[in-house]
Amino acid sequence: MARHNDLGRTGETLARRYLEGQGYRILEANWRYRRSEIDLVAMDGPILVFVEVKTRGTDVFGKPEEFVTARKEKLMVDAAIAYMESIGHDWELRFDIIAILYRSETDYQLEHFPDAFFPGLEG
Repeated sequence: MARHNDLGRTGETLARRYLEGQGYRILEANWRYRRSEIDLVAMDGPILVFVEVKTRGTDVFGKPEEFVTARKEKLMVDAAIAYMESIGHDWELRFDIIAILYRSETDYQLEHFPDAFFPGLEG
């Protein structure tokens, strides 16, 4: 397995633990729709949250959250719509990013960006 795949899985595990510690209820991990994958789908109280987790071993080329592109946002939105249709969800939702700079299990920085982007608004 490629190192970046292991790093990504480690980051998703850390993000899941973090969100659960904040009181979120995880509904799905690695939910796939066509060419898109949503890393975590969770409930924050009554709000359905779609979470993109970005993990990097270094920030030499930029912060992890800077790697969430407009294309990735579009794919997430498309997948989120499909997910909401599949469960009959038609109330509040949010798109979050969790950025992790990972050096080891005991040496990492995790940043949570709630409401990181909103579909249809170009920034």
